[in-house]
Amino acid sequence: MPTPRKVAMLAEIKDAMARASVAISADYRGLTVAQITDLRRALRPANVEVKVVKNTLAAMAAEQAGRPEMAKLLEGPTAIAIGFGDPVAPVKLLTEHLRVKRMTLDIHGGWLEGKLLSRAEVESLATMPSKEQMIADVVGKLQSPLYNFAGLLQASIRNFAGLIDARANQLEGAA
Repeated sequence: MPTPRKVAMLAEIKDAMARASVAISADYRGLTVAQITDLRRALRPANVEVKVVKNTLAAMAAEQAGRPEMAKLLEGPTAIAIGFGDPVAPVKLLTEHLRVKRMTLDIHGGWLEGKLLSRAEVESLATMPSKEQMIADVVGKLQSPLYNFAGLLQASIRNFAGLIDARANQLEGAA
């Protein structure tokens, strides 16, 4: 018979996994409570929850949330960072925080919108530009030919006006 506390924990983890756009699993051994709290604070602005989970509860929550592939991330003592919204920002913040604080956290892998990621794929995801940056790059590349075309049209009109002005000056000088 499950205890009310475990039922509440299961519901909380299930809700987070159901809403997740990205999840990163890591071995938290070697971190102090203060370091984990600091990590949670650092990731909170990116809409990320860091949870230390029991693997059996997390596996049941993943199954109930309709994301059974998340259960494959759970190996050994597990802390899972679950991000909502932009999938790149949580990974970037996590790796940046670990680098700045010189913390060693063994990342098991990740989950991104239905696909399991290896440790190397999680690390490469951290080097990707954010969604907003990629949209801005695409829009900039689409606008560039239009700006070039408008500049060419303006230059042609300006050159033609200069040619007419020079011819008018030449005719005035001859008369």
